[in-house]
Amino acid sequence: MTSLFQILMMIIDIVWFIMIAHIIMSWLINFQVLNLRQPIVAQIWYGLNRLLEPVYGRIRQFLPDMGGLDLAPLVALLALYAIRIVLINNAMSFL
Repeated sequence: MTSLFQILMMIIDIVWFIMIAHIIMSWLINFQVLNLRQPIVAQIWYGLNRLLEPVYGRIRQFLPDMGGLDLAPLVALLALYAIRIVLINNAMSFL
C-alpha cells in the first residue's frame, strides 16, 4: 500500500508542475515575452489548455465574476495542496 501512496503523491506532483507551467506561460504570453504565432509555443499552450480547462471550467462555475481576474488556477492549486496535506496526514492508513 505504500506504493499506492507514492503513486498518488507522484500524480499530485505532476499535476502541480503542469498547473505552475500553465500559470507561468500565461503570464509570459500576456506580457508578450512569448508569442503564440510560434508553432512550439502554440502547441504547448493549447495542450496545457486542453488538459486544464475542464478543471478550471468547473471551478469557474462556483466562483463569482471577477472581471478580468481569473482565480480558478489559484483555487485549483489550493485544492491540490489540500489533497496533498490530507494524503500525508493519512499516510499511516496506506501501510
